[in-house]
Amino acid sequence: MICELCFHHCDLTEGQTGFCRARACRDGKIIPLNYGKVTSLALDPIEKKPLRRFHPSSKILSVGSFGCNLRCPFCQNHEISMSGDGELETAEVSPEALASKALELRPYGNIGVAYTYNEPLIGYEYVRDCAALVHEWGMVNVLVTNGTIEEVPWRKLLPLIDAANIDLKGFTPEWYQRLGGDLETVKRSIVLAAERCHVEVTTLLIPDENDSEEEVRSLAQWLASVDRNIPLHLSRFFPRYRMADKAPTPVERVYRLADVAREYLSFVYTGNC
Repeated sequence: MICELCFHHCDLTEGQTGFCRARACRDGKIIPLNYGKVTSLALDPIEKKPLRRFHPSSKILSVGSFGCNLRCPFCQNHEISMSGDGELETAEVSPEALASKALELRPYGNIGVAYTYNEPLIGYEYVRDCAALVHEWGMVNVLVTNGTIEEVPWRKLLPLIDAANIDLKGFTPEWYQRLGGDLETVKRSIVLAAERCHVEVTTLLIPDENDSEEEVRSLAQWLASVDRNIPLHLSRFFPRYRMADKAPTPVERVYRLADVAREYLSFVYTGNC
């Protein structure tokens, strides 16, 4: 049985789990193992997603599960993104319960639900079902995603999404291959999302990996060709996970690369500086 959610197209026999650790073949069907299994739930400032030009100063109920369809050695949430079913403590939260919680938090500035922390799109069915209810109850949906999803399911989901922050982890196919991803897939996801909802893009700048002026210039030029008003967040790397022995990105390097990006884009923000 082939999972058609992302480009990995995992070919699974009965009982097998896919690359993402969160989708499996059961009774001849592909099912999400993480449906309603929540590892993280918090009311966050919208700027933490990060979204700087979408309902500024508001808060959003942020929910995460487990698993991811990339293998980033610098992942800041690797404890949940690199785990599978039964490896973490989870709480069962139905779509109705999540939407009710979001509504309950409205007096505290909450505007809706953000699907984040791990890769939300591998729990596609849960995001879809929750997002439909959140919209029905007059609130917004935000995705914080790596954008690694096939075109058909992405197009089907986008009418339910009000804003997305999409990771663009670099701008070379070789770098994406090292992460277990595909650059062209992410570029397509950004283009399609920009047609339907508010989009911001984040790039983590890692020394000697994806922080050359040439690469950031190419990235910014391409993003401007989609829409120069798409905000770009350039974030400073700190040692983490399997890159714990790597030095942090020099602050002056982040600022210099932000200046390069500003030659092409209207809104460029620096993070972790």
